[in-house]
Order: sequence, then C-alpha cells, then structure tokens
Amino acid sequence: MGSPERGTDVWPIVHAERAALIHDLEGLADEQWEQPSLCEGWTVRDVAAHLVDSARTTRLGFAVGLVRARFDFHRQNARGVARERGASPQETLGRLRQVASLTSTPPAPLDSRIVEEVIHGEDIRRPLGLARPYPRDAVVRALRLQTRTPASFGGAKELVAPLRLTATDADVSIGDVSIGGGREVTGPALSLLLAVMGRREALSELDGPGVGALGQPT
Repeated sequence: MGSPERGTDVWPIVHAERAALIHDLEGLADEQWEQPSLCEGWTVRDVAAHLVDSARTTRLGFAVGLVRARFDFHRQNARGVARERGASPQETLGRLRQVASLTSTPPAPLDSRIVEEVIHGEDIRRPLGLARPYPRDAVVRALRLQTRTPASFGGAKELVAPLRLTATDADVSIGDVSIGGGREVTGPALSLLLAVMGRREALSELDGPGVGALGQPT
C-alpha cells in the first residue's frame, strides 16, 4: 500500500468520495447493479469493481499489470474488473468498503485519483437517477488535469486544444477562444468534465459553438 504525499489534500477528497459512493450503493437492488453505466460496456457493478482495482493499484503493481496485459490499458482494466467483481454485488460492495481508506496510486498525478472518483461516480449515479453535489474544487481540479493530459494517458488534451471551456458555476476557463475560431463551450464544470471524458450524456447540458466538437469520437 502506498502512502500520501506530504502536504497533499487529495486523499481526504478521495476518501470522502469513496464513502459517499458506498452510501449510495448500499441502497441498490441486485438488478440495479447490472444496469449499464455511462462507461461503455460496463455495468454499475463493473465500474464499482474497477474502483476497487484502482484503489488497490500501486506504482509497481501498475507496471507489472501493464506488462502482463501487453501494454494494452483496456485489457489491463478488464482484468482488474474480472478480478474484483466477486461472486455477488454484496461482495463487490464489501471490497469497496475494504479499500475506502487506502492511499495507493499508480504512476500518475495524484489529482488523477480525484478524476477516478468523480467520473466513475457519475458513471454509476446518472443511470440510476442519483445525484451528488461534488465539491467544486474537486471537479475543477479534475477538469484541469484531464484537459492537459494527452489522450494516450487517458486525458483529452488534443480534443479540447481548439476550444475554450468556461464553467458557469466555477471560476475556471481553459483554452484560447481565438485559437478555436470562436468555438467556446460553456456549462457546469461537472458537465464539462464528463463531456471531455467522452460521456455524451452531458453534451445537452452545455452551450456554445464548440459543443459539437466535444461529441466527436476520439
């Protein structure tokens, strides 16, 4: 298990989000666990299992797993889901409880742990009709990280390069509108984050001439 870097405030945010998701999952019927999530090809239970796997992942474990997956991130993630699903939804939930306070991390910026919790929290909640008032700072930090991270590392840097993203509920604007020829996108920070991460369901919550560009496949 890893340890938190001195002076960081990432882990309290992550741990609070894990606790909130566990609370929401505790009220699900078994059939709700098998409902499709916003993460294409994964059910609600698959996403929860992925969060368990992600919480357990160390820098060394990530490297070893990637080699075994022949450097295929999707294969590596699929193996993690299969490993952590357990025999029933309640076992998946139990495993999520076990990892809720861990501070392990793969070789990535620590704010990527916030991204995991917010994005996958919405992957689960939205199809179930659940809502969470995420801390604004957590959403903004996740958005800033993903817009400067290349697609090859799970980000959206190339996608948003010709756009200017402006949150209507937070003090954040990303990009130069002159570069994008006026293609601005405005909306709630959470919706911007979901859209840049390929969740098309959030596009209807955004405005501006650049919205169509966010809906393009990457």
